[in-house]
Amino acid sequence: MSKIVPVILSGGAGTRLWPVSVSMYPKQLLPLVDGKTTMLQDTVKRLQGMEGVAEDCMVICNEAHRFLVAEQLRAIDQPAQVVLEPEGRNTAPAVALAAFLAAESDDLLLIMPADHVIRDVAAFQAAVGTGVEAAEASKLVTFGIVPTGPETGYGYIKAAPQGDAAVAVEAFVEKPDLETAKQYVAGGEHFWNSGMFLFSAKSYLHELSKFSPEIHECMSKSIEKRVNNADFIRPDVNSFTASPSDSIDYAVMEKTDAAMMVPLDAGWSDVGSYAALHAVRESDEAGNTIDGDVVTHDCSNAFIQA
Repeated sequence: MSKIVPVILSGGAGTRLWPVSVSMYPKQLLPLVDGKTTMLQDTVKRLQGMEGVAEDCMVICNEAHRFLVAEQLRAIDQPAQVVLEPEGRNTAPAVALAAFLAAESDDLLLIMPADHVIRDVAAFQAAVGTGVEAAEASKLVTFGIVPTGPETGYGYIKAAPQGDAAVAVEAFVEKPDLETAKQYVAGGEHFWNSGMFLFSAKSYLHELSKFSPEIHECMSKSIEKRVNNADFIRPDVNSFTASPSDSIDYAVMEKTDAAMMVPLDAGWSDVGSYAALHAVRESDEAGNTIDGDVVTHDCSNAFIQA
């Protein structure tokens, strides 16, 4: 079995969940769920105890967050390569940085955004284990969230499920309207697009070179000319910023014929709104989630932060 290297995308700019999340302290660096560990730390811990997972992880973040990220990793004794993006270029270039750094190995890269919640860690680890065989066979595996309702805020993945097995992706679908979303959920062949992936570095770079050669070339040069020091890896700025900005979905996954999906039913949320944060937090008997010095009177199902 190949070694799995967690690659955590922590480049979020803090535009959601304002005013709690701001550019210098985006949501992935805040203890939003349990008030103790940050979302980045929770993401790292998600793979603890799983066989075949590398001790070190890789974190892709921006220059402004480098010390916060390093300190949060140290606080949980997590060794990591911290790669600093000169500026945001979306997920396809970010993943390419990790892939070029790992290109000489046969490791699998498990791509995870740093700001997601997964309640059932055992189910998540099982889904990752299910995807390994396909990833070792040069497939690009994504994880499709089993929908709990007709959500219009997510993109969807169309695939014909076969239990928990990895299956071929038929299509990636843009965010639907409500009626279409209801049809998707009723049909059982559409899954929320989680933005998590599992593949070998070589497989990703091969597909990237076919479908987004400019990103491939820019990231290759950026890593080739990188500067390493004891704490951080700095890709070459000029090469990096010359790259187009594109998501991994648009740049690769929607175009490749090597895409496969593993269904994931693990209490997932991307916590993209206060309603979503309320849903993943503990509530009192009235359904209220309360932080700080708050007195409530005749209210229910509220999220209150003071």
